[in-house]
Amino acid sequence: MLMKNFLKDRRSVREFRNKKIEIEKIKTIKSYIKLSEEDNGSFKFRLYENGDYLYEQLKGIGGYSGLMIESPHYIALEETNDDRNTLIYGAYKMEELITKLNQLGLETCWVSVDTIKDEFKERLFGGHTGNIDYMIAIGYGKRKNPFVKESTSSRLGVDEIVYSERIGEQVEDQELEHRGLGDLFYYVRFAPSKWNSQPWRFLLEKDRVILLIRYKEDYFQHLVEAGIVMYYFKELSKTIGIEDEWEFLEGSQDEDDAIYEYIAQLKL
Repeated sequence: MLMKNFLKDRRSVREFRNKKIEIEKIKTIKSYIKLSEEDNGSFKFRLYENGDYLYEQLKGIGGYSGLMIESPHYIALEETNDDRNTLIYGAYKMEELITKLNQLGLETCWVSVDTIKDEFKERLFGGHTGNIDYMIAIGYGKRKNPFVKESTSSRLGVDEIVYSERIGEQVEDQELEHRGLGDLFYYVRFAPSKWNSQPWRFLLEKDRVILLIRYKEDYFQHLVEAGIVMYYFKELSKTIGIEDEWEFLEGSQDEDDAIYEYIAQLKL
């Protein structure tokens, strides 16, 4: 499946069937996790197969927008330091893992536990040496009624998330098409974010694109979403011959009653 088609159809599942993932698939997931963690010491993934226990403990205090997602299995993102870039890159690698899980026929949903006290999380997750603020629920989604139309959320247009040279300067369609970037920015709009808030902004310069997040609150949640969109942008960019890797940036500026934080750049 082409990445752009997968991304446009990308959906988080809120309700999972009470069905354990098959042993062979669990083995495959563990191999994916091992590959994701290679040559990386700043985060690790933890697979929890006792989903019913975690759900009962986290019900009412964790979840997606305050609602705990019940699932037979979870994968936690454990950060071994407090560096901003660790959370961003961990989310990047988690979304890469989610793509592989989808290819196994599994469905997922991001779950936040960032507001829960550390002492409780230490007892709950057991034996971790870092901080766990986010995880994903994984399993088989409940079957949908084919006669019930799913609700959809509108997305910001390309002209609202892509700037030319400076923040707030709307990019022209002709410029994107001339540079062969029109489809890339059209499809990357479908990268998942909480409530489809799309906090990311792209600053297009002569030889590079800069990723920023625009926020007033939910800073750490938006860092996760930055990592997610970085993954999809990178995968989509490969289809048009862009092979450069993201390079982290620092800095921020106030604009139109919000903060724009520089996240990373990618050479075009």
